[in-house]
Amino acid sequence: MTLQYWLCVAITAISAFVSLGFSIVGYRNSNSESRVGFMYALARSLALAVVAVVALFTTSVPFAACIAVAMVLVQAADAVVGWRTHDAMKTYGPAVTAIANAAALVWMLTSS
Repeated sequence: MTLQYWLCVAITAISAFVSLGFSIVGYRNSNSESRVGFMYALARSLALAVVAVVALFTTSVPFAACIAVAMVLVQAADAVVGWRTHDAMKTYGPAVTAIANAAALVWMLTSS
């Protein structure tokens, strides 16, 4: 596989695991009223992290592209949430990650 593939898969996996980490912390710090929402976020994040790891072993460009698109959408949505809550760190971090992942995805797809 190409450098472009591995870079895209690496950024996607890092993004998925960062999202999973935030979901775990949110779940652990939640009260009973907000716990259900964090359980949904945790379930989503765990599924995406597992699929991102699978992309490391399949070496399938279409498979990697699908999970990369999913993570770009997740991170872009997270940036919108950060912007709406006026939290700069939760806006710029996911936005930069989404842009980097999208750039790596385009580079991978245009080089294959």
